[in-house]
Amino acid sequence: MKKIVDDIRMIYKCCSLYYEDGKNQQEICDYLGISRSTVSRMLKLGYELGIVKIEVINPVKFGYGEIEKALQKKYKLKDIIVVHTNALDTKNDLIAYLNEEALTFLNNLFSNGDYIGVSMGHTLYNMTKIKKKFDDEKELTFMPLIGGISQNKINKDDIQSNNVAQRFAKIFGGKYLQFLSPAVFSSKEVLDSFLMEKSVNYIFEYYKKLNTVIMGVGIPEREKSTLISNDYVTKEYMNELIEKGVVGDVVLHFFDKDGNLELFNDFNDRVSAISMDMMKKVKNRVAIVNGEEKAEAVKAAIKGGFCNILITDVSCAEKLLE
Repeated sequence: MKKIVDDIRMIYKCCSLYYEDGKNQQEICDYLGISRSTVSRMLKLGYELGIVKIEVINPVKFGYGEIEKALQKKYKLKDIIVVHTNALDTKNDLIAYLNEEALTFLNNLFSNGDYIGVSMGHTLYNMTKIKKKFDDEKELTFMPLIGGISQNKINKDDIQSNNVAQRFAKIFGGKYLQFLSPAVFSSKEVLDSFLMEKSVNYIFEYYKKLNTVIMGVGIPEREKSTLISNDYVTKEYMNELIEKGVVGDVVLHFFDKDGNLELFNDFNDRVSAISMDMMKKVKNRVAIVNGEEKAEAVKAAIKGGFCNILITDVSCAEKLLE
């Protein structure tokens, strides 16, 4: 006698009740007088025999979901967001879209009680200029990943990490800590001596609690460099770094095309910040990047393990896929 599970008419009827009529498996059991395991096997057979075809509709505008999927697979990222653009968008439009998507993503990423570290720079500072607040009643604590004392401002914007942490806390309704230290010291010895002070080094205990770090990715520029404008490096030293093969920086730590830091330790060791080894242990390491010119630096940052979540625009995303 033919098994009921092999009856093609019964398989079709079972699938129709489930997918078209919206009945659950128990309801189908009662209706057809068969066991739940038989219903489950018939639904599986319905897919295998082509009676049921499942179509996944991508809701992401312009099909960027496919780009995200390809990038996530290629670079083994934990998550990626590619922000939509069109030919009529201005540069300011693109940045606004990126910032809006990034803030929404972060709000969903954060959990109650999280500790979140932020870097310095225009990318994160510009995100906090959006007039938007999230009131999810989460207890969040923001802290700078790098010393945030400087006499300089860029175009009247205070892009130092202490200010960025404070502004993030305001948007997300959280608390913030300060790291009352210059970002770069004259020597490693002076830095090490400074960090022996309890009024400063307490921040490193909080770094052990971090759930998420948020950073921009910098690229070496001879002209209009934020690092030069902020007196972190001179033009001459930037030229030396470029000659050595620097491709980018995160949290003011320079690295080469393979994400290695060692060639630039004469500078990196003078930076008052979370160590890169400690940062690489943080669960969520979010890089927010705009522009195809940063693709090589992003690739190296991923390779170095500095970031595992990427939020970027389509021009950078497409460059990363080449």
